[in-house]
Amino acid sequence: MPAGSSPKRERQYEHIRKSAQERGESAERAKEIAARTVNKERARSGESKTSSRTSTRDPKSASQRGGERSHSGAQGPTRDQLYEEAKKRNIEGRSSMSKQELRNALDRGR
Repeated sequence: MPAGSSPKRERQYEHIRKSAQERGESAERAKEIAARTVNKERARSGESKTSSRTSTRDPKSASQRGGERSHSGAQGPTRDQLYEEAKKRNIEGRSSMSKQELRNALDRGR
């Protein structure tokens, strides 16, 4: 948590971190999830010095959204995410494939 965070945000961070760990996330990933969520809430409520456009204009708060867009945004998983999945499945030629080619190769392998 950033220095000078309110007690409310500290409690929120701890709650989210513990919940993520209970769901089976690693300690590091749980910390990341909690920090990102709390920072977004801080931006939405005007508690941070800087904020992204999506932090302040998104109609749903991070807690309401609940990971709704994780790995499934408008364009779906990133190329890097697709590449890592192709690597796990040992798909040949993956390093020179585009995002769409990776998507197609993974679909064929299912």
